[in-house]
Amino acid sequence: MIRVFLVDDHEVVRRGIADMINAEPDLEVVGEASTARQAVARVAATVPDVAVLDVRLPDGSGIDVCRTIRSANPVVQCLMLTAYDDDEASYSAVLAGAAGYVLKDIRGQHLVESIRRVARGESLVQKAVTRKVVTELTGTASDSPASNLTTRERQVLELIAEGLTNRQIGDQLDLAEKTVKNYVSGLLAKLGMARRTQAAVYGAGLRPR
Repeated sequence: MIRVFLVDDHEVVRRGIADMINAEPDLEVVGEASTARQAVARVAATVPDVAVLDVRLPDGSGIDVCRTIRSANPVVQCLMLTAYDDDEASYSAVLAGAAGYVLKDIRGQHLVESIRRVARGESLVQKAVTRKVVTELTGTASDSPASNLTTRERQVLELIAEGLTNRQIGDQLDLAEKTVKNYVSGLLAKLGMARRTQAAVYGAGLRPR
């Protein structure tokens, strides 16, 4: 069962999406919120598999909520929902760690399938957007800072890109959680990045296509 959390300030829209999701045998809505503040607190309490976030909220941005959620709980996948096809917003959403960006006018079944794909760990982000993000983060598309990483740091980066927490990375690599944290700090410094979500997007962009 895929657990979904909905964030949208329009109750009618939220209710319609919730009914559609709950009608699916493998999906269930475990919580809802209409503001950014509510979303951060309630997602932390429920830890869903997927959070569907409206980009525009009355007290903030769904993109900021996504960044906060992904920083606190990397296992929660975020799917941005918006009425506007905005390249800049799409770029910002990816940088915040979102796994996908869909329009509110897409058909119901398409949204449901998007939720399933994101829950499986797939990225719905267009390759062009990912390339743009990686280029912006590194300052160049050819000279990759990843070449300065040690083998272990590369392994950690790959697992960060998969959405694993430090504890999960430690379990996979047989390392103490504190040691993983030190590796993360080191690779962020080498990549010139400040946030884990930036490293996750960068790592995803390095994967073979």
